[in-house]
Amino acid sequence: MSKDFYDILGVSRDATTEEIKSAFRRLARESHPDANPDDPTAEARFREIAEAYEILSDPERRHRYDRGDTIDLSDLFASFGGFDDLIRSVFGDSGIFTPPARPTNRGRDVLVPAGITLAEAAFGVTRDLEFAAQVGCETCDGSGAAPGSHPEMCNRCAGSGAVRVARRGFLGSVMTLTTCDLCAGTGNVINHPCETCRGRGVTPGQRVVNVEIPGGVSEGTRLRLTGQGEPGDRGARRGDLYVEIHVGPDDRFVRDGDDLIVLVDLGLAQAALGTEIEVPLIEGGSEEIDVPRGTQPGTVFPLRGKGMGRLGRRGRGDLLVEINVLVPDTLSKEEEEALRAYASVRGEETSRAKWRRRRNVG
Repeated sequence: MSKDFYDILGVSRDATTEEIKSAFRRLARESHPDANPDDPTAEARFREIAEAYEILSDPERRHRYDRGDTIDLSDLFASFGGFDDLIRSVFGDSGIFTPPARPTNRGRDVLVPAGITLAEAAFGVTRDLEFAAQVGCETCDGSGAAPGSHPEMCNRCAGSGAVRVARRGFLGSVMTLTTCDLCAGTGNVINHPCETCRGRGVTPGQRVVNVEIPGGVSEGTRLRLTGQGEPGDRGARRGDLYVEIHVGPDDRFVRDGDDLIVLVDLGLAQAALGTEIEVPLIEGGSEEIDVPRGTQPGTVFPLRGKGMGRLGRRGRGDLLVEINVLVPDTLSKEEEEALRAYASVRGEETSRAKWRRRRNVG
């Protein structure tokens, strides 16, 4: 036996009928000459796959093949009334290749910037955004047809958007589906186009969309509003609207993810003796905190849950109050005398500073 049809289809000798059919469907799509126009061996390979399926899919022929009988390959497709009938029995009326998708003429996506404050980014805000975009034609109400007329079903494809074309192949006539060239796959034609939009159903205009910006957004966040972009031609579905967030600076806070940082300047005496300070809050107002005696530069006091909202989650980040101790660069005579007296009490030499070796860490 010269050919191993099981090996050609890539199935085991005990494969079920469904497994054989599934293997043929896959290999037929991969090997069909129409899908491999530059491969001179495609026709022979496809014929071999078809022969293997024709034998193994028929219980009687398969039994004879397994038994080692000689099978006449010249008349394999007679029972199907031709190769086209074989393909239709496996793939349906659409043939080997999927029918062409009807073009949707989907509307374009639109990108619109939205500037907000840091406080609005923290808690969210609702905005009306106005932007230039295609809008539905008011003259024809988006149909593309002139007033008093309407789109009509395409006579060539009967409204399906696709037509069957007979193609002569190596195994005879094969029917394939292709996009209808008269209606461009839409299924209908406009014999009397609208003069305003010239049959498209859309015209340039202005749109206003109400957008809810959630709390926790950050610079560059893009919000997608499905179906809020431009309308498609002749009533096709809209594209999407993308809102790109731009957060303005705030001279009180520095943002670090969900946390906010506020820098508070203290004098030497305040840091040494302790004090009370008012800290601004992002939602407005302030909160008083106690700074203990001996607070060092860089000390951070966290205010839990007083930071930014968390995008898509509950709760808020923290407000981190960072202490900066100011060292005066100019002193009055009285201030200098007071500091020298303080240094004398502390035993500090002001003319020559002491140093100490830094301990190695790690």
